[in-house]
Amino acid sequence: MRHGPSAARDEVQSKLPALTLLFWVMKVAATTLGETAGDLLSMTLHVGYLLSTVVLMAGFVVVLTAQLRARRYVPFLYWGVILATSTAGTTMSDFMNRTLGLGYATGSVILLSTLVGVLVVWQLIERSLSVTDVRSFRAEVLYWSAILVSNTLGTSLGDYLADDSGLGFAGGAALIGGIIALIVAVYLLAKRMNVASPALYVGLFWAAFVLTRPFGATMGDVLTKDPDKGGLGFGTVGSSIVLATALVGLIAYTMLRDRTATRPVVATDSASA
Repeated sequence: MRHGPSAARDEVQSKLPALTLLFWVMKVAATTLGETAGDLLSMTLHVGYLLSTVVLMAGFVVVLTAQLRARRYVPFLYWGVILATSTAGTTMSDFMNRTLGLGYATGSVILLSTLVGVLVVWQLIERSLSVTDVRSFRAEVLYWSAILVSNTLGTSLGDYLADDSGLGFAGGAALIGGIIALIVAVYLLAKRMNVASPALYVGLFWAAFVLTRPFGATMGDVLTKDPDKGGLGFGTVGSSIVLATALVGLIAYTMLRDRTATRPVVATDSASA
């Protein structure tokens, strides 16, 4: 039996979900909702980017504090923080790039440098960049810092591809989709070849995490824009309601699935006879 800090560390439950296909579906749903909800506050309700950022960052701090104080994985709490980083990231990106006038390219470079800096500090302090086994308070703070920066970066990158790169809305979406498909292919090939490289898998995770943000933003545009612009015309309010309903349903499904999987099997009288 081990004693000391390492033993105490092992007794703390990991508060992160498994990285399954459903995780990525929920991530896209949450980031798409973050896009539509952020636009709802800053543009539809005319709150403005600065005040929207302050309001949404305050909400992020509240749910993050609850997540850090939790002793186990709580699905609604975890995805609440993901959603908060997405909404806050949307308005933070718009404030940097539009209100401050940095531009999408400069904003993306700054945020990419910030994300790399957070990951370097994380590696130096924790000696690990695991995104499936975060057990210390310090590692979790670094994890959520990287999540917030990556969602903000994803917003800036998506806006750059759609507006400044010359690719346009469809071209940017096609490029992002192609890169995500490449990431999936590399991951599956590495698993098939039993490649044991934590750095590779960590790099693929963060690349996918960043890129699913503009992918979600693209979906948000499809939902909110009018039909004559290639969208479904739900608007920011209708789209936010649809996405929130879908995300809540997915979270409830995972909770029910996990509860069923861990439920003990009790033999019936006929089976035991």
